[in-house]
Formats: sequence, C-alpha cells, structure tokens
Amino acid sequence: MKKPKRATAAKAKKGRNTSGGRTKTAPRRAAAPRLVSGVDAGRTTSKDTSKATIRGLRTKLAQALRRVAELEAAADTDFLLDIPNRRGFERELQRAIAYMKRYRASGALIVLDVDRLKPINDSFGHAAGDEVLKAIATTLTRQIRASDVVGRLGGDEFALLLWNLSETDAKAKAAIFEQAIDELSFTFRGEYVTAGASTGVVLLGAHSDAARALEEADAAMYVRKAHRRHEPRISLVSS
Repeated sequence: MKKPKRATAAKAKKGRNTSGGRTKTAPRRAAAPRLVSGVDAGRTTSKDTSKATIRGLRTKLAQALRRVAELEAAADTDFLLDIPNRRGFERELQRAIAYMKRYRASGALIVLDVDRLKPINDSFGHAAGDEVLKAIATTLTRQIRASDVVGRLGGDEFALLLWNLSETDAKAKAAIFEQAIDELSFTFRGEYVTAGASTGVVLLGAHSDAARALEEADAAMYVRKAHRRHEPRISLVSS
C-alpha cells in the first residue's frame, strides 16, 4: 500500500518542477503607459507659456534697443547732409582727443565756413543754398581718409577731424579744401554762381581740449575770412 503513495509524491514533485520552469521563461508583460495627472499637465502648460513669454520679451527688448540706437544715430546726424551734426562731431572730437592722450597720437582740427552762402540764399532761395551745402559736403568727404571725420557745426560752418598731420600738412590740406570749394559752380535761374570757403586750423594732441580747440579753430577761420574779403561776395554771370 505504501508504493503507490511514493509514485504519487514523485509525480507531484515533477509537476512542481515543470511549473517552476514555465514561470521563469514566461514573457514579461509590457509596462502600462504612465498617466499624466491634471496637476502635471498644468505644470507643463505653464512652463511652455513662460518660455513663450520670455521669448516674446527678448524680441521686444532687441527691437527697443535697435530703436534706441537708431534714435541716437539720428540725433548725431545732420538730416540734410547725412554727416555728423555739431553734437555728433563734438562727440567724435572728444573720443579722438581721449585716444590721443592715451596713445600719444596727433591730428588736426579744421573749421571751414562757406563765404557766400547768405547771398545765394537771398538771391535764389534756401533750396539753392541747400544744394550748395550738399555739394560742399560731398567735396569734403571725397577729400578725406576713411579714418577722418567731416561734420556740420551749423548753418554754413563745417569742421574736419584729420589724423596724424603736421602743422604744415594740416595747413596745406586746408588750402586744398578752400580751392576745391572755390572751384565749385552752380546754375540757378539761368545765373552762374560760385561759392567759397575760409578755414581755420588747430593742431590736436595729448594736451588738447575739445571745446578750446573748436574755439581756437573758429577764431583762426575768422582771421582767414578777413584776408579773403577782397574777393567778390558773389559771382553772378548770365549763362
């Protein structure tokens, strides 16, 4: 009676071993997708909105900075001649003198006054005077180097900042400017018109002051203008 019991026990053991082997080799179930709660979704949306807001603010800031730069440039530029106005030229002059003080460089300041602009304005109108000023600005710009600066101080007065010139060279350059402007000619209402220019020169260096340099160059220009008074105030010849 005991033998059948042993056989039954052996079969039961074999069954347990077989069942265990099947459990080990059975494929694992795929992980269920993680559900995003309402709180997590809200945080994601809020983060995306914040990033979009930051991008928008950065774009507006860049646009505002560009606009400020444009306004600053416009404030320093003569609207008629597209060259530095008095404010812009004085800023360039101050920068140049600061550079000269630091690096022991040198240069020259030339103030130039158009001799016969008022008679032209009175005879032919301010549009004619504007045409003369534009031609003079173009002539001066063509006569200088890329590192030099020409600006309009106001009315019929210009100024030039020239780098690395001796006194002899600066005066020779001023004479060239005068001659180039003297040779300009215009025709208004059938009349042949010429202008003219007088210059004053001051050397710049490490001990220069911008305001004082402008005053000295302006005074030298009036001395030169007095020497040119024997010339015709305005040349009008029928074309």
